[in-house]
Amino acid sequence: MTETDVVEVEEIKRLKHRYLRAVDQKRWDVLEAALAEDAVADYGTRAMGEPLVLTGRAAILEFMRQNLGGDRIVTFHFCGQPEIDVDGDAATGTWAFQDTVIVTERRLVIKGAAYYEEEYVRSPGDGWRIRHITYNRIYEVTVSMDDLPSMRFLAGV
Repeated sequence: MTETDVVEVEEIKRLKHRYLRAVDQKRWDVLEAALAEDAVADYGTRAMGEPLVLTGRAAILEFMRQNLGGDRIVTFHFCGQPEIDVDGDAATGTWAFQDTVIVTERRLVIKGAAYYEEEYVRSPGDGWRIRHITYNRIYEVTVSMDDLPSMRFLAGV
């Protein structure tokens, strides 16, 4: 890996962390800037009934606003162990991740883990952006807050 590649890998790491933070903080403007216009998101979650495939930045943003917006859902995503390969203005990456989703109106907690598989593209004016993001769950569990009578959330919900 060249010195230039090391710099590019660090920029992609920052992009990924910005993407996760934007989703969790519901910063749709930051999320928009992290995605290529022709981005595709293929989220392998069973909590929504079936895997989701969203084509185009606008479709991804609309889904996020509709399904994660407001205070009825709290999310937290954690990523690590990146494996990133840069090839000019394109790159690929694999990330281990865990997430927690709290659906307050349904009194439901969803936890899961997967590996993101991603493609990135770099343009002179925009820098690195996510072009394709996909994952298939290793596990996904749900639990009703009603099944845990002593469970109390002290922040976030």
